[in-house]
Amino acid sequence: MLMHQGVTRQILLILYLLLNYGGVQGKTMLSKIEELELEEQIKLLNKPSIKTVKSKSGDTYNCVDFYKQPAFDHPLLKNHNFHPEMKPTLVRSKQNSSTSASNWSSRIWSEDGGCPFGTVPIKKITKEDLSRQKNMPLPENHATSDPKLTTINDVSSQVYKRAIVRIPKNPHNKFGGAGMANSLWNPPVEGQQHSACRLKIQKGSDILQVGWRVDPTLYGDNKTRLFVHFHAGNKQCFNVLCSGFVLVSHDTPIDMVFEDISHPGQGGSWEATMYIERDNVSGNWWFLFEESYKKIGFWPQQIFTDLKGFADNIEWRGVAYSPSGVPKPPMGSGIFPVGNTGDDAYCRRLSVLNDDGATIDVDRTTINVDDPHLYRVLDYPHFKPGKFQHVALYGGPGESHKL
Repeated sequence: MLMHQGVTRQILLILYLLLNYGGVQGKTMLSKIEELELEEQIKLLNKPSIKTVKSKSGDTYNCVDFYKQPAFDHPLLKNHNFHPEMKPTLVRSKQNSSTSASNWSSRIWSEDGGCPFGTVPIKKITKEDLSRQKNMPLPENHATSDPKLTTINDVSSQVYKRAIVRIPKNPHNKFGGAGMANSLWNPPVEGQQHSACRLKIQKGSDILQVGWRVDPTLYGDNKTRLFVHFHAGNKQCFNVLCSGFVLVSHDTPIDMVFEDISHPGQGGSWEATMYIERDNVSGNWWFLFEESYKKIGFWPQQIFTDLKGFADNIEWRGVAYSPSGVPKPPMGSGIFPVGNTGDDAYCRRLSVLNDDGATIDVDRTTINVDDPHLYRVLDYPHFKPGKFQHVALYGGPGESHKL
């Protein structure tokens, strides 16, 4: 009997060791597979570099040959005829400005001088970046499979809080673009929270966005950075983390740090001017920067379904995100707007292009705030005398007192 028990114990011990060995091996193999997947992604994103440069904010950029940038991995762009000197055929009247984008190069790059013409600056991606970005939240317009949340707005309002000024929705709207000059802030966020300001253009499920955001999950820091984002079909991503957005600027990265940030009580605000504009000849949607209308890049018409033509929805918005159960971070300047552009976060000179590419005044707008206890928005179609003086003030403390 004792011998039988001893044999049984030995068999159980061997089985235990075998199961644990298999489990350890399984984990090891899984981690190796994940490592290989990350390495493949890094190879796809980190294209061969002609030169590597450092920004003043400490970021490393690869100067990638225009024709080898990630955009052209898109299956619909394989046989493109794009080139580094591309220009949109319809551009609004240019104005001289002391804050012209032509000055950005010296403000961005360290002593190595930036990327040469014919290349585009693409931030070097690391394994840490990819691992962190796996935790990026679903986009605001993503549908849900949770039966308790029946609409897209239901799902968004659980984790996203927005303060919006928009053109009244009308399926007959035909817009060829929009613009804004927006004040730059650095709202404090933690963990997976983010806070942002953006211009949004949409038709159907196709969406284009530009603006600034503070987003540790996307960028790995708490700095205020430029961003672009698109949603076309089943593909959506920021900047050039997937194929689609074609960079043409060799000296202005689309994820650069804004070093000059507004602070309440300083008597004025730092700002950046941004436009999304449709080229009515090619159908491409361009991102233009600052009052000089600097050409940063474009989304080709080929990648869209609904935005092959004109947009029917335009919004200017502040947005704050935190995972479910986590307090909402501040938005904009972190205070409720009161009508003072020195302290309030704002989007001003709101403008829209009609289907002929002409700038039209924005007189009729509506507002929406997901949670007026946390954030607010004020809309002034004629804040000052003259054309294009439409100003939207937004922001709020969120639940920062609970952090």
